[in-house]
Amino acid sequence: MKIISKKTGAIEKLRLSLSYGPCLLLMGVGCLMGSGEMTFAQLLRVSQQPTAASAKALAAKAVQDEGIRLYQQGTAESLRQALVKFQEAVPLYAGLGQQEGQAICLIFIGRVYDDLGEKQKALDYYAQAFPLFRALGNRNGEAVTLNNIGLVYDALGKKQKALDYYAQALTLRKAVGDRAGEAVTLNNIGRVYDALGKKQKALDYYAQALTLYEAVGDRAREANTLNNIGAVYSALGEKQKALDYYAQALPLSKAVGDRRGEATTLNNIGAVYDALGEKQKALDYYAQALPLSKAVGDRSGEATTLTGIGSVYNDLGEKQKALDYYAQALPLSRTVGDRDGEATTLDNIGSVYSALGEKQKALNYYAQALPLRRAMGDRDGEAVTLNNIGAVYSALGKKQKALDYYAQALPFYKAVDNRGGEATTLNNIGLAYNALGDKQKALNYYAQALPLYKAVGDRSGEATVLTGIGGVYDALG
Repeated sequence: MKIISKKTGAIEKLRLSLSYGPCLLLMGVGCLMGSGEMTFAQLLRVSQQPTAASAKALAAKAVQDEGIRLYQQGTAESLRQALVKFQEAVPLYAGLGQQEGQAICLIFIGRVYDDLGEKQKALDYYAQAFPLFRALGNRNGEAVTLNNIGLVYDALGKKQKALDYYAQALTLRKAVGDRAGEAVTLNNIGRVYDALGKKQKALDYYAQALTLYEAVGDRAREANTLNNIGAVYSALGEKQKALDYYAQALPLSKAVGDRRGEATTLNNIGAVYDALGEKQKALDYYAQALPLSKAVGDRSGEATTLTGIGSVYNDLGEKQKALDYYAQALPLSRTVGDRDGEATTLDNIGSVYSALGEKQKALNYYAQALPLRRAMGDRDGEAVTLNNIGAVYSALGKKQKALDYYAQALPFYKAVDNRGGEATTLNNIGLAYNALGDKQKALNYYAQALPLYKAVGDRSGEATVLTGIGGVYDALG
């Protein structure tokens, strides 16, 4: 049976475009991208409106500016320092009756909490900002807030709720002629459809976003969207096409000094080479990505790359080395509330222990990953974990129990159009029926798996199925 290791390298979130990818980018597999907040230009433009030149007004502005400066540094430490400054500025603006400055700082506070993984706190602050913008008739501020709320719900796995907020934001963006903001929201909508397995719909939204980013000259977010498009093609098995899009994204991120975006793209390229079996090339790209993520304090991106490196070593048979990298990744994902990254790493640790023959230990890790997948509404990830649990039970000789888990995984893979995962599960079902002596049923499942492996260019999987078919006919004489 084949265990699936859900690797990183798909979408990222840009932090302040966020797509952070979640976005900023990031967005968000192995990789991640898709933002949705107010851009720095928008925030700064509003925050720099003329105000009464009173000492109190100047003091509030100075505190806010210091918060923005710290926020732009993007490290975990600077984010917490920025948080303190924005929290100081809110009552100063409130005391002056300056609702706009107050709302801007509340948005920044929400963004910081989102970046730090404290999603409910982020929602609380966005909820405070929204009525202030509405009272002022500031539709741009309303749109930013709605978009950021959508981002949080997306990260929490509440995809439909995210789409609802994005739809409201998009209407406002269009109404005020904010093409840059419109592109951000279109990109975020694409990310949701991507996560739901509606790949063509995702590509349609990304294409709309890309055109707008090009028109407004936003090269950082243009790179982010190219990354997201690459991630879709990678998931569809079109690896060369994915590399082509990543190759367009990389120089854009470098040109604008976006080290977070550059790290995301390098990570994604590494993930493609990993999938293509070019393990050393994968490690070379991961090695370039890792110091960049560390330098900007992107712990989620750092965890993603560490997980990718671990997966390469796992494939190379260096199991302890793989576990060492996964052990570094896991606490980073937990610290920032990255449940997708956490679940992926738990799955991968389980896969290593399964390969080492420690089946109960493997089941324990899969049992930790499964509720995280379900809580996020991550059907593709849930299918991975279910398939892996089935593979363990199959190895333990509990074939019927294995079939039960495979049967749960299969419709999820179909729903998200993950043909590689679907093929693997069909092959595993065939293996189980073969072991049970039901040769015809085994052949039926192998026959379904083979064209899927061919379609996604998985020659290793194709060879596995052909070997299985050969074994059945050999047994039948």
